[in-house]
Amino acid sequence: MILMNDFRRQWEDTREAVLGAVAAVGESGWYITGAELKAFEQMLASRWTLAHCAGTASGLDAIEMSLRALGCRAGDRVLTTPLSAFATTLAIVKIGAVPVFADTDRFGLIDLEECERVLSRRPEIRYLVPVHLYGNALDLEHLAELQRRFGLTIVEDCAQSILASYKGCMTGTVGRAAATSFYPTKNLGAMGDAGAVLTPDEKVRLAVCSLRDYGQSSKYRHDVIGYNSRMDELHASILRRAYLPRLESWTEWRRRIASRYLAGIAHQGIRMIGEPEGSRSCFHLFPVIVRAGSKPSFMDHLKQHGIASGEHYPVLIPDQKAMAAVPYETTGELPRAREIAAGEVSLPIHPYMTEEEAGCVIEACNGWAG
Repeated sequence: MILMNDFRRQWEDTREAVLGAVAAVGESGWYITGAELKAFEQMLASRWTLAHCAGTASGLDAIEMSLRALGCRAGDRVLTTPLSAFATTLAIVKIGAVPVFADTDRFGLIDLEECERVLSRRPEIRYLVPVHLYGNALDLEHLAELQRRFGLTIVEDCAQSILASYKGCMTGTVGRAAATSFYPTKNLGAMGDAGAVLTPDEKVRLAVCSLRDYGQSSKYRHDVIGYNSRMDELHASILRRAYLPRLESWTEWRRRIASRYLAGIAHQGIRMIGEPEGSRSCFHLFPVIVRAGSKPSFMDHLKQHGIASGEHYPVLIPDQKAMAAVPYETTGELPRAREIAAGEVSLPIHPYMTEEEAGCVIEACNGWAG
């Protein structure tokens, strides 16, 4: 089976480095918020071209604590996308804030022109959580202009966009904070849950560091109601010593596989989302769009050819059953987001795919009878 991610192959490649990272933690005798976490935070911040980083227990917590550190409170309106992992909205809802969903563009990214129209008539919206979906970068120039013009506080959800850029600028560098995830399937994934907040602002980092550690300002001094959301030393050590040094080569291989797909898949019934102009994608996923009614046929065809596939994301966030219990708003009918949700299928793409496997995926796509 050609998998969406092949962690066994990854283990074969990284085994010695991972075991070395584990040994370093064991020999240190320090398992929580120690030297390994500090070193990883510094390395990641440097690679991301931002000044500060705070490791967290998950990407969800990274978004939520970023918003709280930046003053978001219950009742505040937060403009965001309806097409993403549920965690993006869950972070907003857990604060008691109200998500306001704007439609996407044809690439599945939040429509910044629609955001501009909404913000022009709704000055009470002071927060924006955009997602750099599928590994594609939003137009950072437009995002920065919205931030300046409307006085927005922006937290960029970069869980899928590490090393992605727009006209040479890294995603996550426009907003007051960037939140990312190290869930195992991410381009830089841990061996379990973890996340991080990256920011140019030392005050934001300090606020997140307090929030992640029960709201402490110093040992046994609790200034705010916080969380238990610390990245442990094992994850930090494995990410720093075994995975982050491989991230560049892993990303280039993803781009190579994507380039083959873009050049080779020629079926008239399959639309590849591709990259927006100006974006240099890290190809966390490789999404294609088929007619909504033909999605089951396409995915079954791939399965019959030994190819796994995925859906990202088949149900819009405002349509989720859980959202019936909380307040939210939409800016319209969300037609483009609904079209993508109904027809999106993700093809395998990961750094341990072979050229031969990529060829098999292309052949299967072109041979589909749908």
